[in-house]
Amino acid sequence: MQWLIIALGGAFGAVSRAFISAQVAKALGATFPFGTLLVNVVGSFLMGLCFVIIVEQLKMPSHWRELIMVGFLGAFTTFSTFSLESLSMLQHGQWHMALLYMLTSLTGCVLACYCGWAFAKWLI
Repeated sequence: MQWLIIALGGAFGAVSRAFISAQVAKALGATFPFGTLLVNVVGSFLMGLCFVIIVEQLKMPSHWRELIMVGFLGAFTTFSTFSLESLSMLQHGQWHMALLYMLTSLTGCVLACYCGWAFAKWLI
């Protein structure tokens, strides 16, 4: 049952990521991977928020953590796509854009996770 719960969350997370990334690319263009950056930062914020709410405060049953944090957010955020996009920029000689993207993604996601965690601590 645990694997089914994770798979269900993962399916929704993956579809959500693909949809949001496509909409952002359509709105802003595909010259920079804004969609991947957005889902990674938002997902990191939600991971921090959910950790406090689900694990620390409400101490919800493990299936909620598996559904939301492991399944949905694990599939929603996408380090593999980030890595491929970064590599592609480097291979095309776009060193400045690649560096900007990598630094922004890493610092932005860690900061967003902290903000989600801090917000949940403040809220509860």
